Amino acid sequence: MSLQTLDLGVKDRIADLTVMLHLGEVTAICGPNGAGKSTLLSCLAGLQPPDRGHVALGGQPMAGLHPETRARAIGYLPQAPEVAWDLSVEVLVSLGRLPWRGVPGSEAQVAIDEAIAAMDLDALRHRRVSQLSGGERARTLMARVLATGPGWLLADEPLASLDLAHAAALLACFRRQAVLGRGVVLVLHDLAMAMNHADRVIVLDRGRLVADGAPEFALGADVVERVWGCPARWVGEPGARALSVG
Repeated sequence: MSLQTLDLGVKDRIADLTVMLHLGEVTAICGPNGAGKSTLLSCLAGLQPPDRGHVALGGQPMAGLHPETRARAIGYLPQAPEVAWDLSVEVLVSLGRLPWRGVPGSEAQVAIDEAIAAMDLDALRHRRVSQLSGGERARTLMARVLATGPGWLLADEPLASLDLAHAAALLACFRRQAVLGRGVVLVLHDLAMAMNHADRVIVLDRGRLVADGAPEFALGADVVERVWGCPARWVGEPGARALSVG
């Protein structure tokens, strides 16, 4: 089930953007502050209607899909998600099953348990959200998305609150989801993470598409210098590259 934009436009944010995203790939959206990354992700999730063009899921305009159909197909983690109630980790993760109301409870519990295990939260299952660290809370919210079992995983800066070990574990989790045939789309500020872990990188600058392709091409030193405005070079071997700037 493809996910695509056609001549997408959002006033002062995105201009005439056409991209086709693919299942089985990890796609990173990169760009400087204000480039339109979060706006694009919100449009892809069907949460922000564009001013021009449209987003399509499986060839069907997103605007015409039933909300439950969209919620089952697309899991979305915003940059600063809010938790309104002081729930336990397990109950919060279980909210990811809401789009599947009516499915047998045993199947739902399996999905919840797998999501909790994937985010290394078993020991925190009964802890309240108010008692979690920032990183633990971020992992719990990601587990809620995984519990839905969507075909597409969209996450805005999912590594921001995580320590090194859990960031690596989450990237490995995203890779596993892609291997299972899901589409993974991540907004990333860390260009080295995008270079080393994405199959494809989309670079935006002031709402326009600057580069789109394999990380080695889309994040080439010339692109980084032109878009981010600083001299740059990549060092290290493929899969373990670091960006030297200045």
